[in-house]
Amino acid sequence: MKLSEFRRAIADEFGESYGRIIAHDLVIGSLAGRTADQALAAGVDAREVWLALCDAMDVPLTRRYGAGRPEPKKE
Repeated sequence: MKLSEFRRAIADEFGESYGRIIAHDLVIGSLAGRTADQALAAGVDAREVWLALCDAMDVPLTRRYGAGRPEPKKE
């Protein structure tokens, strides 16, 4: 997962503003007590951060995988 896909997934799931707040403020135990933004800055893989955030926020499994990927181009 690229960082841009991570940001898109957060915005799609939580909304642009609330998503930024969660990424900045929510401390996640499975990320060594860091926020998503802190974990990303420390070099943790974006997919790992996304899944940890999903666990912390009880995002259903059906909305976790593939989240953040752009829609396929129509030909």
